[in-house]
Amino acid sequence: MSLELMAEPLLAPARLLRAVLFDLDGTLIDSAPDLAGAANEMRAERGQAPLAYELLRPMVGSGARGMLGVSLAVTPAHEDFESLKAEFLSRYERRMLQETAVFADVPPMLAQLRALNLPWGIVTNKAERFALPMTRALGLAEAAGAVVGGDTTPHAKPHPGSLLEAARRIGVAPEHCAYVGDDERDILAGRAAGMLTVAASWGYLGQGGRVDAWGADFIIDEPLALLKLLQQA
Repeated sequence: MSLELMAEPLLAPARLLRAVLFDLDGTLIDSAPDLAGAANEMRAERGQAPLAYELLRPMVGSGARGMLGVSLAVTPAHEDFESLKAEFLSRYERRMLQETAVFADVPPMLAQLRALNLPWGIVTNKAERFALPMTRALGLAEAAGAVVGGDTTPHAKPHPGSLLEAARRIGVAPEHCAYVGDDERDILAGRAAGMLTVAASWGYLGQGGRVDAWGADFIIDEPLALLKLLQQA
């Protein structure tokens, strides 16, 4: 059934969906090239050869901790971790929009959500320092009903607090929201918030386990598949 012919509300199992929330990196935008670039800048500064993009991409969802772990073999227990993290974030901030872009199928997906009068928002573990200017520059913030960063609330995902805050800002009860993300922490947070959970398999996915083991209600392979899922649900 085409979107144009839809006259009935969008129904998920045992619930009415009134809003869709999204993770940012790996779900709506491809930020891996700039994050990998910042990591390789640090390696170059230390006389080390760049790492292949394929090694760095899966760790994007883990932020500075993941990128430093792969690129410099540094964990949070290392005595220099905090200073290295600050350096990484500073380098990333200077180049965070150099190669980052919205995934090609995301704008038409969001346009169709608007056509269906379904508000949407963004919930990311990216700090507001990065998330707010980035979503504005990429044309996402103006249309989003909420942009909630990793430091907007006291706890980042997988804690459900940031998702609950986004639902509050949009004005929709959590049980009437779906949350779409590309990391197991997204699914854990969505489930803890009482939301319908959708795993985005086109994203970065991390290094832990298979997507179908995360416990998501649905798995989709491309952004536009979300509309088909909502029609079928």
